[in-house]
This record gives sequence, structure tokens and C-alpha cells, in this order.
Amino acid sequence: MFSKILIANRGEIALRIIRTCQKLGIQTVAIYSEADANSLHVKQADEAYIVGKARVNESYLNIEKIISIAKETKAEAIHPGYGLLSENATFARRCEEEGVVFIGPKPDVIAKMGSKIEARQTMAEAGVPIVPGISFPLADVDEATNVANGIGYPVMLKASAGGGGIGMQLVYDEEQLRKAFEGNQSRAASFFGDGAMYVEKYIENPRHIEIQLLADAHGNCVYLWERECSIQRRHQKVVEEAPSPFLDEETRRKMGEAAVRAAKHIGYTNAGTIEFLVDEQKNFYFLEMNTRLQVEHPVTEEITGIDIVEQQLRIAAGEKLSFTQAEVKREGHAIEVRIYAEDPNTFFPSPGTITRLQLPEGEHIRHEIAVQSGSVVTPFYDPMIAKCIAKGSDRQAAIATMIEALHEYKIEGIKTNIPMLIDVLTHEAFQQGNTTTNFVNMYLNKKGGKTHA
Repeated sequence: MFSKILIANRGEIALRIIRTCQKLGIQTVAIYSEADANSLHVKQADEAYIVGKARVNESYLNIEKIISIAKETKAEAIHPGYGLLSENATFARRCEEEGVVFIGPKPDVIAKMGSKIEARQTMAEAGVPIVPGISFPLADVDEATNVANGIGYPVMLKASAGGGGIGMQLVYDEEQLRKAFEGNQSRAASFFGDGAMYVEKYIENPRHIEIQLLADAHGNCVYLWERECSIQRRHQKVVEEAPSPFLDEETRRKMGEAAVRAAKHIGYTNAGTIEFLVDEQKNFYFLEMNTRLQVEHPVTEEITGIDIVEQQLRIAAGEKLSFTQAEVKREGHAIEVRIYAEDPNTFFPSPGTITRLQLPEGEHIRHEIAVQSGSVVTPFYDPMIAKCIAKGSDRQAAIATMIEALHEYKIEGIKTNIPMLIDVLTHEAFQQGNTTTNFVNMYLNKKGGKTHA
């Protein structure tokens, strides 16, 4: 096992990784920007080093500076967390070249799964169902309309290198497609340095369900059941739960086995997630693979009792998985909500100073949080400030615990999306398990729906 690692991240995920390292007796090195000098992850780590100015491209995305700090501090490995450099194949390759272990899959695997077009091709080779569409980059808008006419509208126009909904748009006819193509292509090129576009058939009223994987370097791979992540706003997840209220045991097993098959096909190692779209008939289709730790990993930890960060560290250190698929148990139900510093109506960020913070308490409530009273939420980073996870003996118990917890939060000085989260969890459709990716638009955004002052 490692004696010291560097955490190439910030906020709640940096604190989450520090917690497991402390449990295992591993020393931690934090990095921070000028804006994060007083952040909790800086105080909690054994060592902390400034990496640059506030903006991410001058700090948390500075590959050479991060690696130089790792070597200077004699850190044996780097944990990238999620976001930032976590799925950057160049970063993983530079770590490899410098003799620092990257806690994640190999660079070539990251690159292969980072291209959605190549990922589609690879999953088809592995025998994993993919959404009807194309697996090659479109030459121009005319080719896009020809392909879309062949597939049949509506279609999803997507950026091959996209993420977070950037470069993606639902289009219902050729006129919309022609209007959308150039703008989305330009945004993808600007954000990801790659303007390659493709189209897929739009799956009506789908569920977004993902399978958590762990794979070691000795050929062992297991799935830790599934997470339902269908409650989203602007293609960003806000509520996740495990297990899914929609799946039956046979579909659950088929999805898990398909995910393991895919991981073995590409030689995957460490923690990863295969995301699927699931239609109303329980047909599932590959959406993408996240080659990193997921924001929503705590719900899986709560129902399985497995510390996923610990497993990441052990796998990266060369250890074999200590359990088999048959030994992965599932107990109870867990729900996670993402708390954002944002207006609950517009979803626009709400930076500022937190003047008061009071958290709910209870034995079935877990917090992943990196702010406190007096913390400044800056406009430079993702506005997520906390995650709350509630566990129950069943889904209804978990929902009840979460609703009570959300009402007990006291956060002043900034706006948060807590009112919107309460609307979701108290809505009859959610209570009944009718959680599709259209939930927010169907139930909360319609004229006459709930709004907040």
C-alpha cells in the first residue's frame, strides 16, 4: 500500500479521499488555488501546496505543476477525484512517464472511453447494446440530416468529446437540426478541443441507470449493483439512489453482466461506471463510461458496505480484489442529493459568503461537505457545495429521512437548490418511483408548477 498520495482535486471529494487515507494510515498532499487557500481540504491534509491562481486552467488543470509537487513531496500516487483531470489521458500518461501511480485506469483506456464515438464502437464489439445511431464523426450538417432522416426523428445531436450536456441537443426535425449543428459543434470545440459530432435515436422517456464497477489488474471484475440517476436538470444529476426502483432482478443482473463484459473487453482497471439509458420496456442501451470515481458513489457504499475509495487505492497499489461477485451484498436503500449554491428556479450559480450553516443530524444521514460558516463560495468552480446521503431499510424510509433532513438545513448568505430538492422528493411521481430523465421538465418546470421566491 502507498505511504503518501497527492490529491489532484478540491472541495468535498478531496476531503472524502483524505478520510479514507487517514483510515488506512496514508499521508495526504493537498493542492490548492489562491481562491482555495482557506478551504477545509487544505487544513485536513498532512501537507498542502499552492498550485496557481483561482481559475482552473491556471491551477487545478496545471498538469506539470501538479506532477512536480507530487515528485517534490515524494508522493507515490495521485488520486484525481472526479472532474478536473480525472478523465484526462494526457495527465494519466504524464504520471506514468514520471513514475507516479495514477489512481485510475490506463491512459489508453481513458482516451478510448473519452471519445463517445469510439466508446460506441467498442461497446458494440463487446456485445453491449448501444442506442441506434452512428459510430463515426459527421462530416457536415448535410450528412447529419441524411443520417437523422434514416434513423427517424427525434434524435439527439451529440459531441463526441462532450460532457455535462455541452454540445448536446434534442432535435425534432431537419430544420431544428440545421439550426443546432453549427452552434453545438462550436461549443464542443471550445470546451473540449474537439468538435466531432454524431447523432443517436432519442429514447422516449428514459431512465438513466448506471452500473458501478471495480476491476483489478489480475483479471477480476465485479459490479456493485446499480444507481438510478434520472433526476436531472440541464443534463446534470441532482438526485441519485440505489437500488433503482424500476429494475427487476433479471434486468439488474443482465446490466451488471454487460458492464463487466465491457470492462474486461477494454482491459479496464480500478473503479469505473457504465451508464445506460433504460426504456419503458426495460431495454437498456450503453450511454457512456465514466473512467473515474463518480459524485454519487456514496449511495453504493451505503447499500454494499464497500469503501470504493479504499478499493481504488488497493487496486492501484497492485492488490487483488478481496471479494467475489457472489460476496457483494445489497442491504437497504440509499438516496443522495447534490446541494448547489444556485437559484432553485433558474439554476444560475449563487456565489457569496455562507453566513450560517447548520446541518441536519441523525444516524442514517451522511454528509459529504467542504464548506462551513464563513466559507466563501467563489464563481470559479462548480457550485456544488455538499452532498447529503440518507439510508433506510427500504425506499420509503430513505425518502422520509431525506425529506426531514432537507427541512433541517439552515444555509444563509447564499441561495441553494434545497427547495427544488424538497419538491422532487415530496412529489407523488417520485414517491411512486416514476423517475425518468424528463421528471424536472414534466413536473417542476411546467406553467403552474412549483416555484420558489
